[in-house]
Parts: sequence; structure tokens; C-alpha cells
Amino acid sequence: MRSVLFAQLRTHAARLIASTLAVVIAVGFVVGTLVLNETTRSTVLDAVGAQYVRTAVVVTSADGSSLTDDVDAIARLGSVDAVAPSLETSVQASVPGRTGAQFLLVGTVADAPDLRWQQLATGRLPDRPGEVAVSERARAAVGDVLTVTRTDTDGNETTSEARVTGVVDLRGDPSAGLYGRAYVVPDQARSWGALDPTELRIAATAGFPADQVRADVATRLRGRDVEVLTGAQQAEQKAAGVTGDATTLTAVLLVFATVAVLVAGLVIANTFAVLLAQRTRELALLRCVGATARQVRRSVLGEALVTGLVSSAIGVAAGIGLAAAVSALVEGTDSPIPLAGISVPLYAVLAGLAVGTLVTLLAALAPARAATRVAPLAALRPVDQAPLRSRAGVLRLVVGLVLLLPGVALMAFGVLRASVMIALPGGVLSFLGVVLLAQRGVPPVVAAAGRLAGRFGGVPARLAAGNATRNPRRTAATATALLIGVTLTSAMVVGSATTRSTATAGLDAQYPTDIVVESFDGPLPTGLSALLDRVDGVVRSAAVFTADVSGPDGEAMRTQGVDVAAAGAVMRSADKMVLPEPGQVLVPKWLAPAWGVTDGGRLTLTQEGRRLDVTARVVGEGSPVLTAADLRSLVPGAGVGQLWLRLSDADPDAQVDTVDRITDVVAEADPMAGVTGVVTMRDQIDQVLDILLLVVTGLLGIAVVIALIGVGNTLALSVVERRQENGLLRALGLTRRQLRGLLAWEAVLVAGVAAVLGVLLGGAYGLIGAASVLSPLGDIHLAVPWLQVGAIVVIATVAGLLASVLPARRAARTAPVAAIAG
Repeated sequence: MRSVLFAQLRTHAARLIASTLAVVIAVGFVVGTLVLNETTRSTVLDAVGAQYVRTAVVVTSADGSSLTDDVDAIARLGSVDAVAPSLETSVQASVPGRTGAQFLLVGTVADAPDLRWQQLATGRLPDRPGEVAVSERARAAVGDVLTVTRTDTDGNETTSEARVTGVVDLRGDPSAGLYGRAYVVPDQARSWGALDPTELRIAATAGFPADQVRADVATRLRGRDVEVLTGAQQAEQKAAGVTGDATTLTAVLLVFATVAVLVAGLVIANTFAVLLAQRTRELALLRCVGATARQVRRSVLGEALVTGLVSSAIGVAAGIGLAAAVSALVEGTDSPIPLAGISVPLYAVLAGLAVGTLVTLLAALAPARAATRVAPLAALRPVDQAPLRSRAGVLRLVVGLVLLLPGVALMAFGVLRASVMIALPGGVLSFLGVVLLAQRGVPPVVAAAGRLAGRFGGVPARLAAGNATRNPRRTAATATALLIGVTLTSAMVVGSATTRSTATAGLDAQYPTDIVVESFDGPLPTGLSALLDRVDGVVRSAAVFTADVSGPDGEAMRTQGVDVAAAGAVMRSADKMVLPEPGQVLVPKWLAPAWGVTDGGRLTLTQEGRRLDVTARVVGEGSPVLTAADLRSLVPGAGVGQLWLRLSDADPDAQVDTVDRITDVVAEADPMAGVTGVVTMRDQIDQVLDILLLVVTGLLGIAVVIALIGVGNTLALSVVERRQENGLLRALGLTRRQLRGLLAWEAVLVAGVAAVLGVLLGGAYGLIGAASVLSPLGDIHLAVPWLQVGAIVVIATVAGLLASVLPARRAARTAPVAAIAG
């Protein structure tokens, strides 16, 4: 039988093209998804947590105390190669050729090469005082001499110069657009007023793993109020601070990976089972010439093993190539987090090989068993399919209900508990139940659609409706192939729309104002608001007043005063930013104990003999906030401490240009003021979401391609099974054109019903999935892109029609006499 096996593979290689193609695409889908997930994850970590990726251990002071005295003790550990204290300060810098000054956040370049994380776009890193590397946001070039001004705690200004030696590439860090960055050697940072470090980055001695270094450092610092993490853990934490909870990101990636494996398994099983069903008579003939049932089964499984293994290997290569192509395409764009190269984890390769090979083997088990269970002579004769009320049909119904009902319950429970880990297995179980119940549910719907089509489609349409319902198993198999792809694609489209709507609302809530202009040494100049209102791209502004006010503890506290009407006009969302009401003060949680108040309590604020009785509302963070009228009644001379600006809706590049113009105006009016362009961060995170959703949606679109292979295969099987029936219809007067129309109508009916059911199921799954994933992050904004959903129905129906072209041509070109003869 081994010789028969390889002879079959050589002789009928063309017959295996469809199944091979399905396996290749499905495995490529799985591997491509996993590789892109890993690449995206590593790229985000490299970009957002770049300073920690190559660091063995990071020590952070939990109470904000200095870690200077711990540097030498840690450096003496045998597992530690170098220690780099993280020093930070801020300065105002004037760039040659530009008006005014700009705010720069200053960091340090480590002395140890292994702890230097900065990637240069051009030039080199500084190696002595008087040199500086800047980010692109600083708008300085290599060779420029910056005039740096810093103000100490006593208000004294000092000025120095620093030559730009390099431009650091911070592309990928969404916060890079907030303000310019500067990097200098530690001595220079201290001279510019850097405080004692509260974070230490540690490099490991060669041969020592990060976990060992972490354990050694934690032991040395036992009793200190510090947090000791590996560099990878710190990078994850940093990335989570920008993109959301790391566990939620992991859960989302798990959903995509599970969907990939599920669609691969279902479609490969369906496609390969249909192809093997075509060979039932061939396998029966082998039985007639002496092959035993066991030998036939081993031959079928051997063919499946070879097909699955070879196809899986090709699919793995195709998946890696797909991921590399997507990565190269995205890397060539101005993406805020471009994919850089590809990361191919071993588990992706093994998963691809396992999915393709094992699922192909499992798909071959049922046809092989069916072919050997029937007597050889009986298998050579046309055999009617078992009715739905047979033992197998009843078992399928029972198993389908057993999977569907608990699956729906799990999904509902997952949404209520806001847990994707509960909803995900519920979705898998329920979808498997839907697939098993398709034999019962799809044919009646096709019959109803067929009655409607028969009114204006003539004889071919009526015959097609009858054919589609005469064999429920075949109809269900054809519809299921497309149902799988449409359901998954619809789920992704609806889930993406909901994710986008929710994420946009969340970003607006987190960054409610586009631009914040803030004074660091006193009130902002009078008239600055009017100047900024005239900047192209600025829609409106709102002033926030500041003054020192004494609370119940007698301590002066910097307090803000907000004009609620003006502030509401510039804010994009008020979900997270609470504004005070007249007679109310917003008290941050950290201050409430010192003032001795609780939410709703009364307190008195004083300033220079004036008193103001207000109601306290305890909120999250920040400083005390009154209405502008209440603050000015208490402090008539309160100046403007901040300006909130709203920009016109435009593309990110245009908004960045607006931020630059605002920075120039502010720098000329008040060199010590800072401009924080949170609009750029919001837009860049939005672009990241665009890219991730585009990649995943593109991959799920491949599921439709696989589904169309299944549709084509089942229609081809339909032509083979009905060869004599089609020949008789031709003999009775049905023309070739009418026969092609019959098969086309049948394909349209089945594909159209599958598409409609698929978008209904997919929409439900998409909304449920988005609700379970996004619920922990806040309010969910459900969204259904009706235009895209309608396009999916049309495209899937047309695709089903196109899949019928080749089988229809084959049936029409067969002579009636030859078809009747079998």
C-alpha cells in the first residue's frame, strides 16, 4: 500500500492542489498572525521601553528617596557589571535660527556602553560636558549651539551653552511628540540642576541571567522601600502605561491566535473531508481488488500525513514571508510605532506545522472510516445520504446543542464579569455548536430564499432551490465553508469599529485638551491667549487661573480656578476630567486627609483675610480646583497659570506643525513657559491602533479566501455527485446556459444565506468580544459599520458566484450521454 500511496500522490497531484492550497493559506494565516503578534509586541517594547530592553535590572525608589548611596554597594556585587543612575531635569533652550526658547526634558547618557539605549538618527552621543544629543522634536541639527537657561529653586537663572552632537531617534514612542528631549553626560545633568536619582539601571556581568542579578540586588537592598524588576518587566510596565494594561494586551493577542487556529482547523477539516469524499468509489475499488479495510485507512491517513506535512512546511514559510512583507511595508511608512524586521518565535513554527499536519490527519479520519465501513460493492453504487434523523444526525444535533448553549452562557458571563478569558472559550464552543447545527439551520433558510428567487429566476432558479435543499448535508457543507470566513471577518470588522470608537473616546477622556501652555515661574503674560487664538489651526482657548490659597491646615496650596463654560468648549471629553461647580472645590485624594475632609464635607479657604466656604468633592490626582469666579473672589489678583487650547481636526502632521507654531509664539512671549502638545500623543496612539487593526483585519480577510476554496470544492463535489442528474436534465431539454445558470443560482442562494447568517453571527461575536476585552478599561462605545457589513454580504455572495464558474463549465461541457452513463 506504500507504493499505492506514493503512486496516488504522483498520479493525482493536481487533485490535491485545492486541499494543499487550503492548508498552505491556513497555516500561513496562523504563522503570520503569531509572527506579527510577536513582532508588534517586541517593537512596542523596544520603542516605548527602549531604555530598559537591554538592561538586566531596574531599581526604582518607591517613596521617591535618593538612591545615590546605593550605587557603590550594588556595583560591588559580582553579578553586576555596571550601574547607571537615571538623572532628569528640565531646561529652556534657544535654537539658532528660531525665535524664543523651548522646554527640554533632560535625561542622561550612561557611562557604560551596555546601558546606552539611545538610537541615533544622525551624529553621535555626547561624551563630555558641553555636549548634548536632542530628539527631533527639539528641531535642532548636529553642530547647533544651544543656549540653555535653567532656574533654580530660589528663582536665580543661569545660562550655558551646549553643542548638539547627535539627533536621537525616538520614533515609536508616542510621548516623543509632547516636548523636546535632551541627553547629556551625568556631570552636565547635575550642573543643570538634576536631582538625586530615584532609578538605577543595572547591566549584568557576562554569564549571569537577569533573574540572578535581580535576586542579588533585591537581597542587597533588603529593608529598603524600593522596587526591583528585570529590564523586561520594567519595559512591559512602561509599555502598559502608554498602551494600557499589559494583561489586556496579552488577552487580545490570545484572542487573535485562537481565532487563527480555529479558522484553520475548521476550514482544513471541511475542505479535506470534501475532497476525500470524492474518492469513496476509488477506495471501494481498492477493497474489491484485495486491499483490506485497515490498509485502505492507512493509505488515506498516509496521504493526509504527507499532504499535511508538506503543505504545512510551505505554509510556515509563506506565513513568515507574509509577516516580513507586512513589516517591511509598515516600516517604510511614517508609523509612530513601525514594525522593525520580524521576530519568529519557535512556537509559531511548531504551531503551524502541528495545526496543518494534525488537523489534516483528523480531517481524513472520518472519510477514511466511512469509506471502509461500507461494503466495497455497495460503495461502487450511488448511495443516498443518511437522513438527518439518522443516529449520526441526531448525535450531531445533540452535540451541537451541548456546545452552543453552554458557550452562549459562558459568553454572557464573560461580558458580565468583563473577562475575555471566560468569553473566549464560550465563543469557541458556541461557534463549534453553530457549525454542527448548520445541517439543521441552513437548508430551511436556503429553501425560503429559494422560493423568493424562484419567482423571478425562472426554471434554473426553481431547480437550484430544490437542489440546495434536497441534500442538506451538502448544502450545509458548502454554506459552512463560507459561513466560517464571513463570521470571523464580520466579527473583526465590528470588533474593530467598537474598539476604535471606545479607544477614541478613551483617548479623548485621558487627554481632554489638545495643548496645555503652562507657566513655571509666575503668571503667563497678558495677551498671550489672544496671540494664540490667532495661530492658524487653533480653534479656541480657555484660561486657567492659579493662586496660593490656605486650606483648613493653614498651609498655602497652589489652587486652580477654571471657567467651566470656557473649559468645556475646549475639552474633547469630560468623562475623566471633573470640573467644579460654583461653591465647590475639587480636593485630590492625597490632600483630603491633611485638610480633614471627605466627599461632600464643608471647609473654609482663606487668603489675606478673605474667606470662602465651599463644599469638598474628593477626586483623583492634581491640585485643588475652584471655579474661576470663586478663586478670583478669594484672590482678586489671581493670574493665568495655564492656557488650554483646542486645535482644528486635521491630520497628525498638520497638528504637529500647529504645535510648533504655538511653541514659537509662547517661547517669544514667555521663555520660561512650557508647551505640552498632548494632541500629538493622542494622534500617534490612534495611528498605532490603525496599524494593528489593519494588520489583523487583513489576516482575517485571508479566512474568506480559504472559505472560497471550500465553496469551490463543495460545488465541484456537487457536480460529480449529480453527474447523471445533470446529464438527464440536459437530455430533457435544459441548455448549457440554463445548466450554468442552475449552478450559479445554487451558489448565489447558498453563499447569500451564508453571508447574511455570517454577518449576523459575526456582528454578535464582535460586539461580545469587544465588550469582554474592553470592559475593564472603562465605558464601551458599541459601533456597527453598516456600510462595511453590507459590503461583506455583497462580496461574499459574488465570491460564491465566482466559485461556481469552473464547476459549472465542467458540468456544461460534459455530453449528456456521457454524463448519464456515469
